[in-house]
Amino acid sequence: MAGHSKWANIRHRKERQDKKKGKVWSKCSKAIMAAARSGGGDPDTNLALRYAIDEARYANMPKDTIQRAVDKGSGAADGAGFEEIVYEGYGPGGVAIIVDTLTDNRTRTVNDLRFLFGKGGGTMGNAGSVAFMFETKGRIFIESAKTTEEQLMEVALEAGAEDIEAPEADGDEEGYWVITTERTNYHAVRQALEKAEIEVSEGGIDKIPNMYAKPTEEEARKLMNLIDLIEDNEDVQKVYHNLDEDMAAEAAE
Repeated sequence: MAGHSKWANIRHRKERQDKKKGKVWSKCSKAIMAAARSGGGDPDTNLALRYAIDEARYANMPKDTIQRAVDKGSGAADGAGFEEIVYEGYGPGGVAIIVDTLTDNRTRTVNDLRFLFGKGGGTMGNAGSVAFMFETKGRIFIESAKTTEEQLMEVALEAGAEDIEAPEADGDEEGYWVITTERTNYHAVRQALEKAEIEVSEGGIDKIPNMYAKPTEEEARKLMNLIDLIEDNEDVQKVYHNLDEDMAAEAAE
């Protein structure tokens, strides 16, 4: 897997977030409130809240907006609850898709997703139908100019990182270091990077494909259009797919 592809994908993801900033912030607030409601408002003792706050920061959500979401969730123990539900399916060209949702009405969510999958040329699957194609890992992105290989080897690997991929340039733009961790070690590695004052551009717990699909270019474009449709749904938090990374970067152009 080339560093170029990961850099291209993170750039396109950020561009999509900028275009949908209001919707992205709404999803972040929802995740923060749900995490604070279930585990309390202290991110030092509530890892789910810490992850949700990190996601909000990477989306450039203002600190006061984040704090309001924490406060609202912490004080809403008797309010309507949200549940996390994972849906699976296939997109055009047989590309595997996993959708993480946070919903207060599972009937609405599953009906909406079934409609969107059909509209985009895909099909909903049963639980476990594509999950075996993914591994849950921590992943951290750091701009190449923010650190050195020697520093990362010393800090990240000693803190429990599994792998460090070197950056590759994308045209005139520098790439990213990509650090992969086991899910259980993600927090420790993040803390070690923060303690060493190494600025993280983006990070979180991701579902990473262990096999990739290579459909036609037309199917890849349709797949990315379907991903956009699903991401626009208010109950959807994250969407994962196993489209070949180079094809994904080209189809997102």
